[in-house]
Amino acid sequence: MNKKIVLPLLTGSITLALAACGKQTPDVTAQQPTPQAQQQGDTGTVTPEPTTNSYQQIFQDSVFFGDSITEGLSFHDVLDEKNVLAGAGKTAQFALDDIDELTKRNPKQIFIQLGSDDILWPTDDPTAYSMNNYAKLIDAIKEKLPQARITLLTVTPVSEEALKKEPRYKNIGDYNQAVKELADKEQVEFTDLSPLFAKGKDFYDADGIHFKPEFYVQLLELLKGQVK
Repeated sequence: MNKKIVLPLLTGSITLALAACGKQTPDVTAQQPTPQAQQQGDTGTVTPEPTTNSYQQIFQDSVFFGDSITEGLSFHDVLDEKNVLAGAGKTAQFALDDIDELTKRNPKQIFIQLGSDDILWPTDDPTAYSMNNYAKLIDAIKEKLPQARITLLTVTPVSEEALKKEPRYKNIGDYNQAVKELADKEQVEFTDLSPLFAKGKDFYDADGIHFKPEFYVQLLELLKGQVK
């Protein structure tokens, strides 16, 4: 991920909306903070909105494990670096090298998002190759951190422009199906992130692959109910 000047994270109010796919998925619209940044409920009760600090508290015992997409959580200061173990070019195979560091952090919950780089791997069947290493990764985590809850996240879609530049991104859907099947086989949790894009939200950064800070607020709003 190319470093650049990051605008201050928006800590104003966050408005929840319903998304498609038969689920209630929050739609988070950031506003400039004001002294009256509160949400008025139907009953007349005034409730303060969640802030970035509240997400840091909710996910304080979690680690997000993945590639440069995942790294955006700490790059944009949405979560602390201690809660993100990720890097550019990370694949399921390379992630095996980080098991010791993950074990040191001893999280109660691990969200894994890998695949954006795996599907570009120069082999005859990148998905099959990745799933083989992904299974090894999950087994290693179970051995080192048997009490941790593991959730696999789908690969996020890319923009139309990014797809034109790299046609192999068309395999994201097939890769995500393989991740779902792997989660079932390994008996770990699975979360589909596609509802975040159901309303055509433009979260993309300039390259059409990585994301602006607003995306990560949406992501954590989706996942916060899974934290135990």
